Amino acid sequence: MARLQQIGDRRVGDGQPTYVVAEIGINHNGDLATAARLIDAAVEAGADAVKFQKRTPELCVPAEQRDQMRDTPWGYITYLEYRYKMEFDEAGYRAIEAKCRERGIAWFVSVWDIPSVEFMEAFDPICYKVPSAALTDRELIQSLKATGRPIVLSTGMSTMQQIEQAVKLVGTERLVITHATSTYPCEPEELNLRMITTLRERHPCPIGYSGHEVGLVPTVAAVALGACLVERHITLDRAMWGSDQAASVEPGGFERLVKYIRVVEGALGDGEKRVYPSEMASMRRLRRVAG
Repeated sequence: MARLQQIGDRRVGDGQPTYVVAEIGINHNGDLATAARLIDAAVEAGADAVKFQKRTPELCVPAEQRDQMRDTPWGYITYLEYRYKMEFDEAGYRAIEAKCRERGIAWFVSVWDIPSVEFMEAFDPICYKVPSAALTDRELIQSLKATGRPIVLSTGMSTMQQIEQAVKLVGTERLVITHATSTYPCEPEELNLRMITTLRERHPCPIGYSGHEVGLVPTVAAVALGACLVERHITLDRAMWGSDQAASVEPGGFERLVKYIRVVEGALGDGEKRVYPSEMASMRRLRRVAG
């Protein structure tokens, strides 16, 4: 059974090159110049797409957290004020759209609420991402399904029952599911990469991996286990201010990650045993008994 999905101009799934997403998310810290540098870094690393996050702060910030004070690059302000500082308006996203077009890279967003879906529809996105935090938000998922666009469903902080309910709601026709553990950064023993195999056994759609670990090895292992789409946060510097920076990959590391993924893709082969021409000299020299 071939698990394939169309995202933009790319086929994603079994037999296709791994679709590598550089998650810019909120690592731009509300600055368009930083966002542009991150797009450049993703392109130079060989990523297939970049992803941002779109929220309506007054809907996404719980009431009890809105007035909590926080030290930020903009001073000591409330959490709600901080969330507004991190959001780009239409002009900001038009600039992002133009930058991605200039650099020839696809882009899309995670949406956290229905007004954000309505906002992003003006940009004709190639797909939408449902963040792990919104996996149980039936109204948001129904709104995304109504757009008719492909959906990438992240499964961190979720039970199998919750995942199954979300998949049933979305349907698998235009779905990619990504295994994730929503800890930033995540310890290796909690990554549970074999969930990729479990999800592949349960669902006929492409299965991917959204990683929040420190380092590159687990993400490469996820590809070996069958993840056809991988997503990692990208940052200019892990020491930058921001909650996601420590679980992110710097430009040089992201370039190595893409290279490692491509090597693994080539090394996996087709699972059929054969004797390669390069083995013939060794066989003639070393094998003593003909089979």
